[in-house]
Amino acid sequence: MTSPRDTAQERMARAKEASRQIGLLTDAEKASLLHRIADRIESRIADIVAANAVDLQRGETDGIGAGLLDRLRLDESRVRALAAAVRDVAALPDPVGSVLEERTLPNGLSLHKVSVPFGVVGSIYEARPNVTVDITALALRSGNAVVLRGGSAAQSTNATLIRVMREALTDAGIDPEALQSVDDFGRDGARALMRARGLVDVLIPRGSAQLIETVVTESLVPVIETGAGVVHIVLDASAPLEWARDIVVNAKVQRPSVCNAVETLLVVRDGASRLLPEVSRALLERGVTIHGDEHTRALVPEAVPAEDADWATEHMSLDISVRVVEDLDEALSHIRTYSTQHTESIITADTDHAERFLAEVDAAVVMANASTRFTDGGEFGFGAEVGISTQKLHARGPMGLPELTSTKWLARGAGQIRD
Repeated sequence: MTSPRDTAQERMARAKEASRQIGLLTDAEKASLLHRIADRIESRIADIVAANAVDLQRGETDGIGAGLLDRLRLDESRVRALAAAVRDVAALPDPVGSVLEERTLPNGLSLHKVSVPFGVVGSIYEARPNVTVDITALALRSGNAVVLRGGSAAQSTNATLIRVMREALTDAGIDPEALQSVDDFGRDGARALMRARGLVDVLIPRGSAQLIETVVTESLVPVIETGAGVVHIVLDASAPLEWARDIVVNAKVQRPSVCNAVETLLVVRDGASRLLPEVSRALLERGVTIHGDEHTRALVPEAVPAEDADWATEHMSLDISVRVVEDLDEALSHIRTYSTQHTESIITADTDHAERFLAEVDAAVVMANASTRFTDGGEFGFGAEVGISTQKLHARGPMGLPELTSTKWLARGAGQIRD
């Protein structure tokens, strides 16, 4: 049993031990477990929302900002959405045991490369109680135990969610030690998680650029980097006005605090006078503050002057940086300079420009004529997502179940020896 007197290392050691049971569960057993978790979450909505209210009150008192408060907030509909996401994950194909490659050597030795769980997945994140549920569901469905550090901002909410999910594991006859939190150890818990090489097999940070950088640079555990989202949309000179307006507004306004919301709008000069006033008007009507360069301000008097720092800023709020560029070449150059390689999009009627943008931009997701808000595991059909990886090794882009597995080779022989 987890006890306040435990050390973080002891909890992670128990997760490692429990991972052996989780890794051997069948497809049906893992799906049934997730349905139990979803049902238990829905049965405890009142408790979860009450715990969340404590965190929200503390966050407002501490002045953590509107963006983080939005990510932190859970009402009844959001809790039901969490349970629904768990059921979606339960319905996904089991990634464990898939035969990825097979061959028979000339001597008759049979080789099969199969997918296997990592073992123990760790995650460090902040003010995102949905991550507590999403990563737990994905980890268990892919046969992994999980250790979480969710940060002080959501501590009451996360503690309640973890308690509820551990109850579901117990009800299913599965060792609840497969789900651990080190939140009550504070920063010492985060440091212990980053140094738990041998107990934790992979660590996934989600949160601010500062948090991610800290984990990447300090962790001894292998890290899958999920980057900040300084996301761009380019309005090409040929962009249809209706597409430009609707896509930019959706990408900025639908949920401005998330990592796939657009932060910088680049408008090609030849289309600026046709596109920018209408797009800006639609943004301003929805409460967006436009930080514009001098060319933007000449067309949009309501814009405030942009500072150099704005081009590298992930606003996570109803703010957008807008720059008029000479042509597509300058837009691509700007993106190369400031992109965090998360998501980039172009709006254009020019097929050649669209294909050039798709080919040249180096990001996890590159789009043509679509809102950046589609960069999401759920939207991509993965169910809940682990995060959006901006690195190039192991995984890139929205990560679902397959990204929480590794591989091993199985060799079946009949007495062969090597010459």
